[in-house]
Amino acid sequence: MFFRRERPKNPTFQERLSQLKSLGFIVTPRNGGVRVTRGSCAVDLGDREGAVHIAERAGIPMGEEIGRLVDGGFQKFFRTSSGKTKPALAEELKALHDFEEDLKEGLGQESFYNESLGTVSTFYLYDRLQDRDRGVPKRVWEG
Repeated sequence: MFFRRERPKNPTFQERLSQLKSLGFIVTPRNGGVRVTRGSCAVDLGDREGAVHIAERAGIPMGEEIGRLVDGGFQKFFRTSSGKTKPALAEELKALHDFEEDLKEGLGQESFYNESLGTVSTFYLYDRLQDRDRGVPKRVWEG
C-alpha cells in the first residue's frame, strides 16, 4: 500500500467570508455578490462555482460606487465608473495597499512580490502616451 496524503479541503465561499469577518472586514450583501469594506477601502466579491471572484481591484467608496486607482503620470486619482474623480492622498494609498494585502491573506490567495512593494493602479493614463499609436499626437500648443 502506498501512503496517501489527504488533500486539503478547499474552503467554500461562505467559509472565506467568515474568515474575512474574523479579520475585521465588514461583509455586506450586494446584488449578485458581497461588498467587503474595512476603514476607507472596499471591494466587490462574487461567488464563481464556490470560489471567490474579485470583479475589479479594490478602491475607495465614493457614494454607492467604488473609486478605482488611476495613475495619471503626475498624480494618482480615484475614478468611479460614472466618471467621478478624486485626488488620492498618501494615507489612502497606504490604507488601500494594506487592505489589498490583508484581503489576499484572508481569502487564501497568493501575494505577488511586485504587488507587495506598493499600491498597484487599476489604470495607467499618461498624457505622453495618448494617441501615440495614431501617428504624431496633437501638441498642447496646437489647440
